[in-house]
Amino acid sequence: MLLRLHQRIGTIEAVTAAVLLILMVILIFVGGLARLAAHPLNWTIDFATCFFAWACFLCADVAWRRDSLMSIDILVARFTPAVQRLLLLVNYVLIGGFLVYVVYAGLLLSWISRARSFQGIPAISYSWVTMSLPVGGALLLLTTIVKFLDAARDKKAVWDAVSAEHGRC
Repeated sequence: MLLRLHQRIGTIEAVTAAVLLILMVILIFVGGLARLAAHPLNWTIDFATCFFAWACFLCADVAWRRDSLMSIDILVARFTPAVQRLLLLVNYVLIGGFLVYVVYAGLLLSWISRARSFQGIPAISYSWVTMSLPVGGALLLLTTIVKFLDAARDKKAVWDAVSAEHGRC
Protein backbone atom coordinates (compact mmCIF):
# COMPACT_ATOMS: atom_id res chain seq x y z
CA MET A 1 0.00 0.00 0.00
CA LEU A 2 2.80 2.43 0.90
CA LEU A 3 4.57 1.64 -2.36
CA ARG A 4 1.44 2.30 -4.46
CA LEU A 5 0.80 5.56 -2.63
CA HIS A 6 4.43 6.53 -3.13
CA GLN A 7 4.20 5.82 -6.85
CA ARG A 8 0.99 7.85 -7.25
CA ILE A 9 2.46 10.76 -5.33
CA GLY A 10 5.55 10.52 -7.54
CA THR A 11 3.52 10.84 -10.71
CA ILE A 12 1.60 13.84 -9.38
CA GLU A 13 4.83 15.34 -8.11
CA ALA A 14 6.65 15.08 -11.45
CA VAL A 15 3.76 16.61 -13.40
CA THR A 16 3.31 19.40 -10.84
CA ALA A 17 7.03 20.19 -10.84
CA ALA A 18 7.10 20.38 -14.63
CA VAL A 19 4.04 22.65 -14.73
CA LEU A 20 5.52 24.92 -12.06
CA LEU A 21 8.82 25.23 -13.92
CA ILE A 22 7.03 26.05 -17.17
CA LEU A 23 4.80 28.61 -15.44
CA MET A 24 7.82 30.16 -13.75
CA VAL A 25 9.58 30.66 -17.08
CA ILE A 26 6.42 32.08 -18.68
CA LEU A 27 5.86 34.49 -15.79
CA ILE A 28 9.45 35.76 -15.89
CA PHE A 29 9.23 36.18 -19.66
CA VAL A 30 5.88 38.01 -19.48
CA GLY A 31 7.21 40.20 -16.64
CA GLY A 32 10.26 41.08 -18.73
CA LEU A 33 8.14 41.94 -21.76
CA ALA A 34 5.82 44.07 -19.64
CA ARG A 35 8.77 45.93 -18.15
CA LEU A 36 10.16 46.45 -21.65
CA ALA A 37 6.78 47.93 -22.65
CA ALA A 38 7.02 50.31 -19.62
CA HIS A 39 4.16 48.51 -17.81
CA PRO A 40 5.92 46.43 -15.15
CA LEU A 41 4.02 43.54 -13.60
CA ASN A 42 5.70 43.16 -10.22
CA TRP A 43 3.48 40.24 -9.23
CA THR A 44 5.03 38.00 -11.90
CA ILE A 45 8.33 37.80 -10.00
CA ASP A 46 6.51 37.01 -6.75
CA PHE A 47 4.58 34.13 -8.30
CA ALA A 48 7.72 32.92 -10.10
CA THR A 49 9.55 32.90 -6.74
CA CYS A 50 6.77 30.85 -5.17
CA PHE A 51 6.70 28.42 -8.09
CA PHE A 52 10.50 28.11 -7.99
CA ALA A 53 10.52 27.21 -4.28
CA TRP A 54 7.89 24.52 -4.77
CA ALA A 55 9.51 23.19 -7.95
CA CYS A 56 12.91 22.90 -6.22
CA PHE A 57 11.60 20.58 -3.52
CA LEU A 58 9.38 18.59 -5.87
CA CYS A 59 12.24 18.13 -8.34
CA ALA A 60 14.58 17.15 -5.49
CA ASP A 61 12.20 14.35 -4.55
CA VAL A 62 11.79 13.27 -8.17
CA ALA A 63 15.58 13.05 -8.45
CA TRP A 64 15.83 11.20 -5.10
CA ARG A 65 13.22 8.68 -6.29
CA ARG A 66 15.17 8.04 -9.49
CA ASP A 67 18.57 7.88 -7.73
CA SER A 68 19.65 10.83 -9.87
CA LEU A 69 21.31 12.81 -7.11
CA MET A 70 25.08 13.14 -7.05
CA SER A 71 26.89 10.65 -4.87
CA ILE A 72 30.53 10.09 -4.12
CA ASP A 73 31.30 6.51 -3.24
CA ILE A 74 35.08 6.28 -3.59
CA LEU A 75 35.52 5.11 0.00
CA VAL A 76 32.33 3.06 0.28
CA ALA A 77 33.08 1.17 -2.95
CA ARG A 78 36.16 -0.34 -1.28
CA PHE A 79 34.06 -2.13 1.36
CA THR A 80 32.38 -5.49 0.99
CA PRO A 81 28.77 -5.54 -0.25
CA ALA A 82 27.47 -6.28 3.25
CA VAL A 83 29.24 -3.28 4.75
CA GLN A 84 28.13 -1.12 1.82
CA ARG A 85 24.54 -2.13 2.49
CA LEU A 86 24.89 -1.43 6.20
CA LEU A 87 26.33 2.02 5.44
CA LEU A 88 23.43 2.61 3.06
CA LEU A 89 20.95 1.88 5.86
CA VAL A 90 22.84 4.17 8.25
CA ASN A 91 22.86 6.85 5.55
CA TYR A 92 19.08 6.56 5.14
CA VAL A 93 18.60 6.91 8.90
CA LEU A 94 20.77 10.05 8.95
CA ILE A 95 18.94 11.52 5.96
CA GLY A 96 15.60 10.68 7.59
CA GLY A 97 16.63 12.40 10.83
CA PHE A 98 17.68 15.50 8.92
CA LEU A 99 14.41 15.53 6.97
CA VAL A 100 12.37 15.29 10.17
CA TYR A 101 14.19 18.43 11.31
CA VAL A 102 13.54 20.10 7.93
CA VAL A 103 9.81 19.40 8.26
CA TYR A 104 9.78 20.78 11.83
CA ALA A 105 11.83 23.87 10.97
CA GLY A 106 9.76 24.46 7.82
CA LEU A 107 6.52 24.35 9.76
CA LEU A 108 7.96 26.79 12.28
CA LEU A 109 9.16 29.09 9.50
CA SER A 110 5.77 28.94 7.80
CA TRP A 111 4.03 29.85 11.03
CA ILE A 112 6.41 32.75 11.66
CA SER A 113 6.05 34.11 8.12
CA ARG A 114 2.26 33.87 8.01
CA ALA A 115 1.88 37.64 8.55
CA ARG A 116 4.42 38.51 5.87
CA SER A 117 3.10 39.12 2.38
CA PHE A 118 4.57 39.45 -1.08
CA GLN A 119 5.62 42.92 -2.17
CA GLY A 120 3.68 42.75 -5.42
CA ILE A 121 0.77 40.73 -4.02
CA PRO A 122 -0.05 42.07 -0.56
CA ALA A 123 -3.16 39.89 -0.19
CA ILE A 124 -1.20 36.61 -0.30
CA SER A 125 0.84 35.34 2.64
CA TYR A 126 4.48 34.46 2.15
CA SER A 127 3.73 31.21 3.96
CA TRP A 128 2.72 29.83 0.57
CA VAL A 129 6.43 29.92 -0.30
CA THR A 130 7.75 28.72 3.05
CA MET A 131 5.32 25.78 3.14
CA SER A 132 7.35 24.29 0.29
CA LEU A 133 10.00 23.45 2.89
CA PRO A 134 7.96 21.17 5.18
CA VAL A 135 5.91 19.69 2.34
CA GLY A 136 9.02 19.01 0.26
CA GLY A 137 10.80 17.66 3.33
CA ALA A 138 7.88 15.33 4.06
CA LEU A 139 7.87 14.05 0.47
CA LEU A 140 11.63 13.48 0.62
CA LEU A 141 11.17 11.74 3.99
CA LEU A 142 8.53 9.44 2.50
CA THR A 143 10.91 8.55 -0.33
CA THR A 144 13.70 7.94 2.19
CA ILE A 145 11.46 5.63 4.23
CA VAL A 146 10.53 3.66 1.10
CA LYS A 147 14.21 3.40 0.13
CA PHE A 148 15.13 2.31 3.67
CA LEU A 149 12.42 -0.36 3.73
CA ASP A 150 13.54 -1.66 0.32
CA ALA A 151 17.18 -1.83 1.46
CA ALA A 152 16.31 -3.38 4.83
CA ARG A 153 14.07 -6.17 3.54
CA ASP A 154 16.91 -8.60 3.82
CA LYS A 155 18.24 -7.03 7.03
CA LYS A 156 19.08 -10.33 8.72
CA ALA A 157 21.34 -11.35 5.83
CA VAL A 158 23.15 -8.00 6.07
CA TRP A 159 23.79 -8.40 9.80
CA ASP A 160 24.87 -12.03 9.38
CA ALA A 161 27.32 -11.09 6.61
CA VAL A 162 28.75 -8.17 8.61
CA SER A 163 29.11 -10.34 11.71
CA ALA A 164 30.80 -13.13 9.73
CA GLU A 165 33.25 -10.66 8.18
CA HIS A 166 34.25 -9.41 11.60
CA GLY A 167 34.40 -12.84 13.21
CA ARG A 168 31.35 -12.37 15.42
CA CYS A 169 28.54 -14.84 16.02
